[in-house]
Amino acid sequence: MRTLTLRAVLLGLLLIPVQCYWVTIIEVRWYMLDGSCLPLFVEPVFFLFVLTLANLLLRLVWTEKALTQGELLVIYIMLVMSMTICGHDTLQNLFGVLGHPFRFATPGNKWESLFWSQIPRWLFVDDRAQLANFYEGHGSPFTPEALRVWGPRLVNWGIFVAALVASLLALAFLLSRPWSRDERLSYPIIQVPMRLTDQQGLGLLRSRTMWLGFGLVALADAYNGLNAYYPNVPQLELRQYPLGDYFTRPPLNAVQGTNISFYPFMIGLAYFLPQDLQFSCWFFFVLRLVERVVGSAVGWDQVPGFPFFNEQGSGAWLGLAFIALWGARRHLWAAGRHALGMSSYLAREEKRWPYALAMLTLLGSGVYFWAFVHAMGMTAPIALMFFVIFFLLSIAIARVRAELGAPHEIYFVNPEQIIAAMVGTARLGMANKTAINCLYWFNRCYRNHPMPNEVEALKMAEQRSLGVGSIAIVTLIGALAAIPATYWANLKVTYTYGAAASCQGFKDWLGWESFERLQDWIQNPAYPDRTRLGFMGSGLALVLGLKVLRSIFPAFPLHHAGYPLAISFAMDYFWFAFLISWVVKTLILRYGGHSAYRKSVPFFLGLILGDYVAGSVWAIIGPLSQRETYKIFI
Repeated sequence: MRTLTLRAVLLGLLLIPVQCYWVTIIEVRWYMLDGSCLPLFVEPVFFLFVLTLANLLLRLVWTEKALTQGELLVIYIMLVMSMTICGHDTLQNLFGVLGHPFRFATPGNKWESLFWSQIPRWLFVDDRAQLANFYEGHGSPFTPEALRVWGPRLVNWGIFVAALVASLLALAFLLSRPWSRDERLSYPIIQVPMRLTDQQGLGLLRSRTMWLGFGLVALADAYNGLNAYYPNVPQLELRQYPLGDYFTRPPLNAVQGTNISFYPFMIGLAYFLPQDLQFSCWFFFVLRLVERVVGSAVGWDQVPGFPFFNEQGSGAWLGLAFIALWGARRHLWAAGRHALGMSSYLAREEKRWPYALAMLTLLGSGVYFWAFVHAMGMTAPIALMFFVIFFLLSIAIARVRAELGAPHEIYFVNPEQIIAAMVGTARLGMANKTAINCLYWFNRCYRNHPMPNEVEALKMAEQRSLGVGSIAIVTLIGALAAIPATYWANLKVTYTYGAAASCQGFKDWLGWESFERLQDWIQNPAYPDRTRLGFMGSGLALVLGLKVLRSIFPAFPLHHAGYPLAISFAMDYFWFAFLISWVVKTLILRYGGHSAYRKSVPFFLGLILGDYVAGSVWAIIGPLSQRETYKIFI
């Protein structure tokens, strides 16, 4: 099967800047779609759908020139990896902080006297003229003067991002074998691209059941989109419905802010998740609501920080990482011996150099990261703690995606929060405080984190015999090509419309969150809080305890990943969609068995594709007509 062909790579490289600009226009300029916030990215699926349809037509007129499944997957993987760079939680965030401490310093917040001297000028923009053009929308970002200001700083950050992607790919390679071959994880997210490209699209796209699901959702989205042009047309609400508004008296008013949703794409995605996880996610979310109500009833909500979900989530996600590493410990030990040329169980079946290269990449990246943050002023112990926490969370997120395919928006779980709780801001020192908050931009939510997408790319390579080495190269090409494309797209959009003037989705909140927190850490230094640490420990203990129970009692219904997903913002949008999907899947399996389940799969794939394609079409119509249109998410 042709895989890493020149035409596939060139087509991927051609589409990457198109996708990066499209994502920037709809997410930064118009704040629509948010396709990079979902575990299965919207835009790459849309491109793959269009390419697969075009490929079917090509087969009719020029069969031998049609793209193979391997080539279609190469293009898809390149687009996915570019989304990890240009999406909502990566380089868009970077532009939200690059000039923020200098643009928004005032006599009232005293940023100039508090921390200007600590901000690394080789990474942040302090040129007043270029910041005015950037925020207000004047001039061009491609003049010699602008490039002199932005160029060196973006190059420095680009090298840092490239090192992050490479180190995470090395880690993904080391863990993919035990997860895929030994533990046989299910990788639910890859069902869509694999089914869509199977037989170059002749399988799924011939299914009437798929088109039924596709048509129902696409028609609903088309109808809802009319509201933007004809306000008298009522919407069929499939997104957020305010359940909490019905509870106004204490203690039930503690659930205010809770929504229910009927996202078709998430009902479809959740259908491919294991039943125990479907159940655990919505169960623990409901339990979280009960905890808030009980706390309100007995007065615990008067305790600052109650119910400490941030701390519980931090401990729980670290627990998932420990479980993942413990399960892979024998393989990692053998892989290390194998890389060093010592005997191991891998020696007879796998080449030595990929493992050696992966470990050298991790070692080299570690040295580079230390040098980078040392230049920012971070001390070695804090740097070690920061990156150990980052990579532990990365492993946990990748494991959740590989095993369960669930969303992983963990807004309040990051190295900054954990270090502040464990060490205390009073003990960090000015340079550490500043450096930590300057790195917040890639630790805010992790929704388009590279590592889970790298793990899934390697799994697709294994399933279709595409060559793991070839696909590893493809992931790097896709990510590296997206860095300059994303820089160009963001600068063009902000200088044209003005980051603060007309860009509705410009991530200025990243700047406020980063530097207002730094201001607070400086003005209100704190020491480690035993209560917060206790709740962090309880989250860790609960996840480990649930894992032990599942090991002892295989039929135990609660999955240990459901708890951290439910309390760390990942389920806030989707818990009710998970409940719907769990009910439907349970009924189908109980009364129709696995045969009925297999027959129903195309329908739920149709729900995903119909929602994604219709949402993408509205995200094309909106910018072209210069107005906000219907978005399928949030």
